[in-house]
Amino acid sequence: MLGNSESADFELVCIIVNHGMGSKIMQTAKKFGISGGTVLLGKGTIKNRLLEFLALNDVRKEIVIMVSNNKVAEQALDQLDEKFKFSKPNHGIAFTTSVGHIVGASSCKSEEIKEEEGADNPMYHAITVIVEKGNAEDVIDAAVEAGSKGGTIMNARGSGIHETSKLFSMEIEPEKEIVLILAETASTDAIVESIRKKIKIDEPGNGIIFIQDVKKTYGIYK
Repeated sequence: MLGNSESADFELVCIIVNHGMGSKIMQTAKKFGISGGTVLLGKGTIKNRLLEFLALNDVRKEIVIMVSNNKVAEQALDQLDEKFKFSKPNHGIAFTTSVGHIVGASSCKSEEIKEEEGADNPMYHAITVIVEKGNAEDVIDAAVEAGSKGGTIMNARGSGIHETSKLFSMEIEPEKEIVLILAETASTDAIVESIRKKIKIDEPGNGIIFIQDVKKTYGIYK
């Protein structure tokens, strides 16, 4: 196990913005030292405008995912926040989590694999839920019932060994939905348990949930 002084070398940066902004975020991040990333399409959901937490209101979103070393990631996010004003409502949210090791990215090389060391006493968790297509809204409903203020839904594709069907003798990988929810740490257990019961997550093939410590956040409102 790593000591507190041996934190991961890299951070994953996740920025959720309105549709059409992803490329601008990527271009600007490159100027500040982050060499590349990925833009995913998603849909924001919010159940109560008075309790907006992610500043999302059932509109198309773009999720920008980038990885860089700690120092560059933090400096770049500060600059991105200054330029795109995440602190203003509906301008997006951004957060970072630790990454232990990078493979396949020439700009992010580490000599050894390190266990992820989460943020010290994190205020927020990133809850990621992967389910069959059509079940994401149930995940959001369950999360809201437990105190969440909303989330982001992304489309994906599964490749589990028991999760393919056949059409005309060709294997078809079923579509998945990924739900990303940011929650205060005090609410995480209740939200996860609500989702777990709602979609019967413990039954084979119903999905998976994983939780990450969030190190730094921008644009999150209580």
